[in-house]
This record gives sequence, structure tokens and C-alpha cells, in this order.
Amino acid sequence: MRILGIDPALKVTGYGVVDFLKPNKFTLISAGAIITSPKDVVPKRLEKIYQAMVELLSDTKPDVMVLEKVYVHYQHPTTAFILGQARGIICLACAKAKIPLVEYAATQVKKAIVGRGLSSKLQVQKMVLNTLKLKAIPRFTDVTDALALAITYSYMLSSRL
Repeated sequence: MRILGIDPALKVTGYGVVDFLKPNKFTLISAGAIITSPKDVVPKRLEKIYQAMVELLSDTKPDVMVLEKVYVHYQHPTTAFILGQARGIICLACAKAKIPLVEYAATQVKKAIVGRGLSSKLQVQKMVLNTLKLKAIPRFTDVTDALALAITYSYMLSSRL
């Protein structure tokens, strides 16, 4: 099963594609980031994210896409609005490609990957690197978070088998 994990944002959207072969056995297919410039207007940035998602979905042909649920502190409502726009574009690309969409909260992912829902980003990164046998930490934590989402889906799937 091919799983695409997405950590959405307007500035840096991380993605990671893994093939889940059997419990705890993965092949990394692709990982990276869709980066937009704060100098561009929001519609142009959203268009870039959408076009990149369409291309990513077409190139990698995932069986499922896993997206991080929105959690934004009440003191930062603008962040929720901006993040919602990026998520909406990503969800649209997923729907148009007719790919099932699953969402997990960050705490669910941390618990699945590290064993504690309040784990640090560094702990998640280290576990993802270990699980996928990667030698270097990706430049953006968004990429590791996206890979963690994909791995979490495989763990959830395995627990139902």
C-alpha cells in the first residue's frame, strides 16, 4: 500500500510517500517540501500548492493520503484561517484525484511514533529516521512530520488486521 503523508502550511508544506509492505517494513518513495514565497499574494501561493499536489498525486499514485488535523491556539485565529486555506487546496487536489483522505491529530501521531502524545519534534524526527533507516534529518521538520503521518497510518492499519 502506498501512503502519502502531508503536513500542510502556506509557507512550507511537507510531504512523504512510503510503500507499506508489511508491519514495520517500509520503502521510502519520495519526500520533500512545497515551498511558497511570502512575497507572493496568497492566491498565487495556493495555486502553487495545488499544482504541486496535483503533480505529486499523479507521479506517486498513493492509495491513501494522510493529513494532519488543524490545531491552532485560540490566541492565533489568523493562523487557523491561513492554514485552512492551504488544507482546503490540498483536500481539493485529493478529492479530484479520488484518493481516500484520513486525518490524525498531532498527538495521535506522536503517540503512534514515539509512544507519548506529548513527545517533542526531535523525538518524532529520530523515530522516523530510525524507522525508515534514513541517514540525515530532512531540512524541514514538515517533511519528517509528513513521513510520521504516513507511518502512523500504517500502524493504525496493522492494528486492524
